[in-house]
Amino acid sequence: MISGLRIKNNLSFKEVNLSFGSGLSVFTGISGAGKSVLMEAILAVFGYKDTGASLVEADFEGEIKFDETGIFPEEINIFKLVKEKTTRYFINNQAVSKKNLLEISKSYLKYLSAKEISEFENDRLLLVIDTLACKNNAKFKETKSKFSSVFAEFVDIKTQLDKILLDEQKIEELKDFARFEIQKIQSLNPKIGEFEELNALKKRLSKKDKITQAWQKADQIFALESAVIEALSVSEIEASFFSDAMNLLREERANLEFDDLDETDIEKLLDRIEGLNSLQKRYGSIEEALEVLKKRKIELERYEKIEFEKQELEAKFNDLQNLVLNLADEITKSRNSVLDKFQSVVNAYLKALYLDEVCINLDKKSIEENGQDEVIISLNKANLKNLSSGEINRLRLAFIASEVEITEFGKGVLIMDEVDANLSGKEAMSVATVLLKLAKYYQIFAISHLPQLSSKAHHHFLVEKKNNISSVFELDQNARIDERARMISGEKIAQEAVSFAKKLLDIKE
Repeated sequence: MISGLRIKNNLSFKEVNLSFGSGLSVFTGISGAGKSVLMEAILAVFGYKDTGASLVEADFEGEIKFDETGIFPEEINIFKLVKEKTTRYFINNQAVSKKNLLEISKSYLKYLSAKEISEFENDRLLLVIDTLACKNNAKFKETKSKFSSVFAEFVDIKTQLDKILLDEQKIEELKDFARFEIQKIQSLNPKIGEFEELNALKKRLSKKDKITQAWQKADQIFALESAVIEALSVSEIEASFFSDAMNLLREERANLEFDDLDETDIEKLLDRIEGLNSLQKRYGSIEEALEVLKKRKIELERYEKIEFEKQELEAKFNDLQNLVLNLADEITKSRNSVLDKFQSVVNAYLKALYLDEVCINLDKKSIEENGQDEVIISLNKANLKNLSSGEINRLRLAFIASEVEITEFGKGVLIMDEVDANLSGKEAMSVATVLLKLAKYYQIFAISHLPQLSSKAHHHFLVEKKNNISSVFELDQNARIDERARMISGEKIAQEAVSFAKKLLDIKE
């Protein structure tokens, strides 16, 4: 539940600090006071709307699952919107995108606008019907669980079969491509490290001629060795240093022999290097080329076996399809057996809301993870899209209340957008009564222009504007009487309006 709200600089609102309790909270005030602006700010901090506010903070009490968002939950989770040049969103001081914020919020806060009809979504209705079916048939839960398991396997097999059928259409092209890559790599039969070794050999070969020519000239020093020794002797200079140097030179000269390169075929070497280089450019490295070779061999082997695989998958697909359809038929039968009960619960609420009864039927559609059933709802044989906003609002409430009654579950916050708009007094009171039942499960925020709804509220907030500055505060008992009297008679409050306001609140004169 939302336990606190702080807003700054939101159009006519300079600053708002509110605390909320559980149950039904109703916001009233004259037109233009800022009720919708306030509600939009609440919705904006949860990602549903945009707002002009520079700051909105909401304290949310209750467990929230943030899954893989990286946000750490707190005992009180603080949702924050900050607007400067751009709008930024935070949960527990951790930045979050508006898209992720809305995904998180949808599980805990429902916004029911005048055009919202999510209560009639097929999966949501089936969930309620299935709850009744579980209560009516002990084996239904087991049947549905088995269907889910078989359907998942059925979808997996269908995906594999579809891929094979697609591959089959271009199988020859795929075979040719696999063979081409296999032949290209195998024809070179590359070895890891070979490219580097051959390049080192090429480098040696490129220096061979230059080195040979240089030594043909330098070898003349050996012919003059004896003349140098004689000159040193005549000059009475010790000649051992020269002899040592010449011996060292002979050793180094011997090491420069290129006999091992004489049989090297230069053209073949260059062709080999070029081929290996081409592989490296195409595949990234020799290692990767060898991995591709291995992969293409496996693919080619699979393409050769594809017909056998297809036959196996088709047989399995047919078996699973028959099983899925049989299980779906069982589920449909169980759902049909409780459809009257579901319809009865909904119509009881519709009667209380002064609406005609609805007809609820199941129609067959393409099989999906929830079966093959589509829930068809008709009100006076009219399409939902053709109903007035008042009818849609009350019909919506009837289905939410029915869902809560049947599933015995409801959590989070419901925000209503003038749910009692265009209703008569008795219709508005019936809406208030239903909301009071829902308030046992949900925290509810609702804007209202009629006194009936506010008379049932656990908390009544007044939004007013003075000197172009809006404010909002919770009313005490006496102030609630005055505000209801204003809603009944207008700015000039008559005594009859005060008496009626007290009657609405069950206060004796």
